[in-house]
Order: sequence, then structure tokens, then C-alpha cells
Amino acid sequence: MLSLRPNCECCDRDLPPESREAMICTFECTFCADCAEGKLGGICPNCSGELVRRPMRPTAMLRKCPASTQRVLKPQGCAPEKAA
Repeated sequence: MLSLRPNCECCDRDLPPESREAMICTFECTFCADCAEGKLGGICPNCSGELVRRPMRPTAMLRKCPASTQRVLKPQGCAPEKAA
């Protein structure tokens, strides 16, 4: 089950469970769409995996299996997009 982390690791933007702006890799590293696309070029800076839109958990299931409240933040910021 996905943990549904509550924030962008790059800019600390809130990403509630219903957010359509949350992007994740296969290790659940979580970024907002702006950072994922603009700063990271769709690639996770932690594992080099593809960042894709995080699925939403239905409200009834959120009550049974709540989203994580643990915030993860890269204090040094995210790597800039690589030059082509």
C-alpha cells in the first residue's frame, strides 16, 4: 500500500491524499508536479526512476488506511534539471 506522503521533498509544498499534483517514483519519493517536471525533468533525484502521477485513494479507504503524516524534505534542495 502506498504511504501517500504529505509533501514535496523538493519545495515542501503540501500534497494531500486527493492531490492531482503529486508525483512519485517506484520507491514512493514524492514531488509536486512543478518540481517533478520543471526542476527534475521527470526523473527522481534519489533513484533515477521515472516520476509518475500518484494515484488517489478513495475517501472510504483513507478512513481505514490513512495517508502518512511524516514529511520528507531534502534540506539541500533538489538537483537542477540536467542540461541537454
